[in-house]
Amino acid sequence: MTRSLPELRDQIDAVDNQLLELLNRRATFALEVGELKRAEGSVVFRPEREAQVISGLQERNAGPIKPDGIAHIWREIMSSCRALEARQRVAYLGPAGTFSEQASVQFFGASIDHVPCANFDEVFHAATSGRADFGVVPVENNTEGVVARSLDLQLNSPLHIVGEVSLLVRHNLMRLDNAMDGIEVVLAHPQALAQCHRWLDEHLPHAERRAASSNAEGARLAATHPAWAAIAGERAASEFGLHMVAKAIQDDALNRTRFNVICLPDVMAQPPFSGNDRVSLVVSVPNEPGAVHDLLIPLKRHGVSMTRFESRPARSGQWDYYFYIDIQGHPAQKNVASALADLKSLCAFYKVLGSYPAANQ
Repeated sequence: MTRSLPELRDQIDAVDNQLLELLNRRATFALEVGELKRAEGSVVFRPEREAQVISGLQERNAGPIKPDGIAHIWREIMSSCRALEARQRVAYLGPAGTFSEQASVQFFGASIDHVPCANFDEVFHAATSGRADFGVVPVENNTEGVVARSLDLQLNSPLHIVGEVSLLVRHNLMRLDNAMDGIEVVLAHPQALAQCHRWLDEHLPHAERRAASSNAEGARLAATHPAWAAIAGERAASEFGLHMVAKAIQDDALNRTRFNVICLPDVMAQPPFSGNDRVSLVVSVPNEPGAVHDLLIPLKRHGVSMTRFESRPARSGQWDYYFYIDIQGHPAQKNVASALADLKSLCAFYKVLGSYPAANQ
């Protein structure tokens, strides 16, 4: 027998009431957990534990809800419960509406205290000084490569990486008028301008491309002039009252940016083994033949996979370089620990930037 729309709505209302009761019951348990953690001096936020919970639920799910829906729902549930214990203060490149803010919410959930910053240096300073508990910074894009300033700041910072976010980035053109005509200036972060350059060449070849400190800042500026447009995410359009006159203008349909979550070791120690981990480190080697090649030998010998290898100038005046390396695994694994020990013995400079659960693509 087919149920009527009012009957279905009544049943949904009944289920919602049950869900609300269960969520409040879960929150009560979370408060008890918080009391135990305070007594033990344990940290509130455990990203590897939350990742394991979500992964387990996704594996056991037998209903129509998609895996990414499961992840989104439970991340917000855990964020709301975690906020009952203590709200995390998260610094990111602001203002409101940036992809950095979106990455922060994707990682921590919406129940956080937002600390928007004017630039990457300020994000690092906020997390170092205690103004924020965590910072979220972009480190690489799959089409435009590394975000150099983030890598340079990690080199000498006391902060370490405790997590990462892989964000599917959708760039949109927005302005005050709901039309493409008469655009004289396009504002965005340099990375966004680069990620949309072919579209801009084709559709707005005569418009000036002007760099902004962030995409959201470009959107804020575009809201002050009718002939200006900005490239940013959907949230920036609603934040600054702009029309999206062209959607998804990025040149790569699968455009992704990877963000690191950083904090002081006193705020959160290295996350334990989760089963899907990454180690990030920066090294330098003596400037002699074969030195860079030798860096790869310990990884091959111990069966460790390298997922990133980037060079940055050491700025010593001697044409020396730092090498940023990501490998799969966790130092708690014997082969990874052995590979890292052998690698360290070859290096003139060696620093582990962090070991943390890897993001699902």
